[in-house]
Amino acid sequence: MRSATHASLPLFPLNTVLFPGGPLRLRIFEPRYLDMISRCMREDSGFGVALIVAGREAGGAAQTVQIGTLARIVDFEQLDDGLLGITARGERRFRIVHTHQENDGLNVCQVEWLEDEARAEVPPHYEILAELLRRALEQIGPAYGEITPAYEDATWVGMRLAEILPLAAIERQELLELNDGPERLQWLQSRLDIQESRDEEPDN
Repeated sequence: MRSATHASLPLFPLNTVLFPGGPLRLRIFEPRYLDMISRCMREDSGFGVALIVAGREAGGAAQTVQIGTLARIVDFEQLDDGLLGITARGERRFRIVHTHQENDGLNVCQVEWLEDEARAEVPPHYEILAELLRRALEQIGPAYGEITPAYEDATWVGMRLAEILPLAAIERQELLELNDGPERLQWLQSRLDIQESRDEEPDN
């Protein structure tokens, strides 16, 4: 780490968006990422996750968005196919300042940490979203079983809904980059209202 506001992180470009506090499960098979995971576990450090905008997850270079999330490994196992499976959890958000590629193909980025959102309670007119999330997580089960719920926290509710609702990756990225919990809930409520109105349209 260079300072309290900057850090050097190994980067894992993915076709997914990781939110602070959210779960991430991965199958690891490329040597560069096996080495990365081994180093993270040995040093009790994390790795950066950022959404791919060009390229692919495996076997080559990838271009990512600038805003990503630190992931910290919380569990690992050998999968039935012999590959390494890990469970990580999102922590802090960051902005990528510079990226370089090491000899083994691993991307390493210099990042600046983004400030945590100011805590805000779920506004009364968005409490229906908190209830929607509560019912959804009761059905989802294991992926969120180890996460302490905070249904009164606008940031926590918005980020969990952004993870589980059927949104495009770029929409999830937009929600990750917002820095206000109630604003994220407003975005989600608007999206749900649009979908509901479409569902109610009569067939021609």
